[in-house]
Amino acid sequence: MQDSPDLELAAHVSRRRTFAIVSHPDAGKTTLTEKLLFFGGAIQIAGAVRARRASRHAVSDWMAMEQERGISVTTSVLSFQYRLPENAEDIPPFEVNLLDTPGHADFGEDTYRVLTAVDAALMVIDGAKGVESRTEKLIEICRLRDTPVVTFVNKFDRECRSPIELLDDVESKLSIKCVPMTWPIGMGKQFRGVYDIVHRQVHLFRYADKHVDDQWPEAGIPVSGPEDPKLDEMLGDQANELRAELELLAGAAPEFDVAAFHSGRQSPLLFGSAMNNFGVRELLETYLRLAPPPQGRSAVTGPAAVTPPAPGDPVPARTVGPDEPGFSGFVFKIQANMDPKHRDRMAFLRICSGRFTRGMRAFHCRLGREVGLGNATTFFAANREIVEEAYAGDIIGLPNHGTIKIGDTFTEGELLRFTGIPSFAPEIFRRVVLKSPLKAKALGKGLEQLAEEGAIQVFKMLLGSDYVVGVVGQLQLEVMKHRLHHEYSVEADYEAVEFTTTRWITPRTEGKSSDDVRKLMDQFQRKNDMNLAVDAHGDLAYLAPNKWNLQKVEERFPDVRFAATREHT
Repeated sequence: MQDSPDLELAAHVSRRRTFAIVSHPDAGKTTLTEKLLFFGGAIQIAGAVRARRASRHAVSDWMAMEQERGISVTTSVLSFQYRLPENAEDIPPFEVNLLDTPGHADFGEDTYRVLTAVDAALMVIDGAKGVESRTEKLIEICRLRDTPVVTFVNKFDRECRSPIELLDDVESKLSIKCVPMTWPIGMGKQFRGVYDIVHRQVHLFRYADKHVDDQWPEAGIPVSGPEDPKLDEMLGDQANELRAELELLAGAAPEFDVAAFHSGRQSPLLFGSAMNNFGVRELLETYLRLAPPPQGRSAVTGPAAVTPPAPGDPVPARTVGPDEPGFSGFVFKIQANMDPKHRDRMAFLRICSGRFTRGMRAFHCRLGREVGLGNATTFFAANREIVEEAYAGDIIGLPNHGTIKIGDTFTEGELLRFTGIPSFAPEIFRRVVLKSPLKAKALGKGLEQLAEEGAIQVFKMLLGSDYVVGVVGQLQLEVMKHRLHHEYSVEADYEAVEFTTTRWITPRTEGKSSDDVRKLMDQFQRKNDMNLAVDAHGDLAYLAPNKWNLQKVEERFPDVRFAATREHT
């Protein structure tokens, strides 16, 4: 049952900002993450952390394979505080939860689930390339959920497309109206900085690793507007170019509308160079000023939260408000072996309402019993510490001993299931053949834990004892092989199989007795046993060799539902 809002709780919630950084690979997303942490005071060396042997690597890319290849293959959660310059010391700082997601398309499912756990997204675009395919797909997901998006055009210290062209590119490909908050002054070797349209300031560009003896201060330089003669002193001939572009912009760009931004129809647009720490502070502060605090979440209530109702039956649901006193949250990610020495598994939980306190107990809705949450942790990539208190919008980690799955909901007693956390049909399949039978137990454990994470999908064929793994892309397959070898000491061959897609199988029960349903499924299994498997969650799946085969089976069995996605329940 929903309780009345708690004013103290609401004050804590209003200071939370939880967002994901999304982009096409190589747009500079992980570099930007590092610089945001640097400005937030979370790390002392922008772009690196010091570990044993003085190794340097991205703090969000904690997995060995990420550090070796220089790519992000898993989501990192990073938390820090930030106080806006206009806020007095007695005003508490913002509590920022930043999720750095994989940019590569092969890890899109991980990114999709992350986007269910955030209240806004920060989109990074390479200034030379504009909006790329991966970015388009990710923003489509954001638009499905009306997620607010802030846009950062990166790498303007290099030769880029014109800013007007980039603005048009974003609007035409993503169907989002852009509202420039800053505007670049030149580009590449002629890049002088940005003009802050909102605050009427000029930020002059300096390389992060070079000393510049300049008469102008590094902080924003106030001007009265585009006609201020101070611009001519600072920029020379480029001042008139800036004035012309700003005049063109004034007639083309819409006024900023908070409601349009919060509904995903407008995007604040900023320019800079993450590699040189330029424009990053302004980006962070713009995000904190404009982005929404934690929002309400849709959830199924009552017995339907655990046992899906029959098709056609009503599904009781409600929106869970972030300032409701009752604690609730859902698991959107599970990561194994964040600390390889302890072979641990950690469940990432987004708090949706109420207050978490150390040592509290919560109701695990799927299991139907109360569990202790005493060792919950906060994150800084692979580093963590015991959390004493957390609120709606925060991400906490729950140690998982095999009882927690993606999509699980925890509450103070209400039966809930937060919706919109799916698995997608894989496209590449391999049969796992062990080189040593003695590693069968390790293989089973490794596949089970990687499937729990959602990193792969594992199918146990009904006929025989073969494991078939399914992934979305080739890189995801390589990551699976790497992790099975390095984390579970499993050496195996991965043989190609004839399957190209899968569908999850459930009967259509409308107007049928339980005996009719049982007979239908018995007949379906007898006719298709060579292609049937059970996934890691115990659900029946049909593995099809091609689309033609799938279409024929669907036509032969119209009373069987073939689903391309599986909702986590």
